[in-house]
Amino acid sequence: MIDAVEILKKYWGYNSFRPLQQEIINSVLSKNDTLAIMPTGGGKSICFQVPSIMNGGLCLVISPLIALMKDQVLNLKKKGIPALSIYSGMSFIEVKKTLQNAAYGNYKFLYVSPERLETDLFLESLSSIKVNLLAVDEAHCVSQWGYDFRPSYLRIAAIREYFPEVPILALTASATFDVQKDICEKLLFKKNKKSFHQTFERSNLSYSAFELSSKQSKLIDILNKVLGSGIVYCKTRKRTKEVAEMLKLNGISADHYHAGLTNDERNKKQEDWLNSKTRIIACTNAFGMGIDKPDVRTVVHYDVPYALENYYQEAGRAGRDGKKSYAVLLYNKRELEELKKQSDLKFPSKEIIRKVYGALCDFLQIPAGSGETISYDFDINAFVKNFKLDAFSATSVLKILEQEELINYSEQFFSPPTVEFTVDKFALNLFEKSHARFNEVVKGLLRSYDGIFDFPVAINETELAKFIALKKERLTKILLELNGLNIIDYKPQKEKPQIYFLQNRVRAEDLFINEKNILKRKNASEKRLNAMINFCQNKNRCRSVMIGNYFDDHHLHPCGVCDNCLQNKKVILSNAEFNSISDRIKKICNTHPVSSQVLFQQLSDFNENKIWKVLNFLLEENSVVDQGGLIKPK
Repeated sequence: MIDAVEILKKYWGYNSFRPLQQEIINSVLSKNDTLAIMPTGGGKSICFQVPSIMNGGLCLVISPLIALMKDQVLNLKKKGIPALSIYSGMSFIEVKKTLQNAAYGNYKFLYVSPERLETDLFLESLSSIKVNLLAVDEAHCVSQWGYDFRPSYLRIAAIREYFPEVPILALTASATFDVQKDICEKLLFKKNKKSFHQTFERSNLSYSAFELSSKQSKLIDILNKVLGSGIVYCKTRKRTKEVAEMLKLNGISADHYHAGLTNDERNKKQEDWLNSKTRIIACTNAFGMGIDKPDVRTVVHYDVPYALENYYQEAGRAGRDGKKSYAVLLYNKRELEELKKQSDLKFPSKEIIRKVYGALCDFLQIPAGSGETISYDFDINAFVKNFKLDAFSATSVLKILEQEELINYSEQFFSPPTVEFTVDKFALNLFEKSHARFNEVVKGLLRSYDGIFDFPVAINETELAKFIALKKERLTKILLELNGLNIIDYKPQKEKPQIYFLQNRVRAEDLFINEKNILKRKNASEKRLNAMINFCQNKNRCRSVMIGNYFDDHHLHPCGVCDNCLQNKKVILSNAEFNSISDRIKKICNTHPVSSQVLFQQLSDFNENKIWKVLNFLLEENSVVDQGGLIKPK
């Protein structure tokens, strides 16, 4: 068997693994169920790609991110590693052919979106596929109490019945202790399971948070001071465009990106930014997954995220090349107050859930007792306008209906154009003789795509137009004409968001809502939000340590480069003051664990910045520890 380092060098060009990669690969090769917590950009994919290449058969990779699946498959193919993917939007014929290739072809990876795992076609094909590893990307999605729960992830464990001896590798960039425990339980990890945790420390990344009444001038100031490529995260699509326009007016090369753009627009904007034709991309969180641009110098959050999980992942896209970089969070008090109020909108009453459900069924014109397994084009803006609904509340209800397994909502749905000839080769030959103006396109299709007489084939209109030297608009027009003449069956590109019904429509008043589960998710969400707000407002504790502690990493030392650490360095503290504060902290903690808020109340006769400086030192030296926000003795 080829050595893992040889595989790494042959396909990736590296002479050695990053920290923990080798250990995770060895665990997988020893057939241990393995949980790997690795930061964004930490090289998670190599941990399943290398061992799978070393073994016979293929790796079944489960991922909820279609764009990321496509990127990884493309990158593997460029390295000469055969890979396949199955995702929403593919036709029955396309899925069937892909599964046949997985079973009988020389493929090493099959990427699958989680909802595809339950289809009869997929389950029937499993017995023919030799699987050497189950890799679950974004594994935190399996936990109801995590920040991105997806019910389809709960069925991954059932797949293990088909491959009882095959190990599972669960990967995520951010998971608290409770979520890690949930992942292992829900994925039915065996007793020999192993867990690996990379440190949450990013020594080259400086975190800071600024409370501002006006953010525009601060953003411009940051981007003028820190040169190089950058990302500005915004909460709404409208805001991304406003920010990009504002930056351009101030002489900064910028563009905007969100899920509402067409696939071609998104690809063009992404490529321009990756190739540094555009310096700054103002975007929603739809941007960034799977994008490996090592030289991002700045990530600015123009709006406060709802959870530290989101913030840590997005901020972590800065400085992957190891050079000095900045993660900046801009906020104001009004924004934080609004975030607190959004909890009730995010988790509305069962009456509101039933109201939105009924409106949704009416909007899509679904008769009672029908709708199951049918996918509908969905325009949320028209929906909320027609039924006079609050957009945030309506979107939250759709998420709840998805978590209650009533629907699937795909905001970033993309289905490529497909073509199938509907006449045989003899009839096509006669047609070409009498309709010469179509010959270029017909020959271009025949030369570019195999199997086009047998089933619908996904085509790339941009590449085909280049191949036959036609403008893309002209090509599309000719394809529509050929479709009208019944020579081909042409289905244009489809990009509208989709609502897929998992159950038939019921009367709104009969809709069952698991209020107990929703309340638990609400409590977990509020806990995450409070941690995010504390991160914004805390002006003393090291921000890197706060993030690490949130994810139960209690071995981090103050970074020395975040805004709070730099401020604390300015605090002058005498030996007598240090000893006095230190003794008092230890005495208070020895009585019983206390929150930092209570601790500061009991030390109100000291300067707050000096208390923080002493407390940070004690935490660094492990004289006291911070567990779940409570300070207690080591």
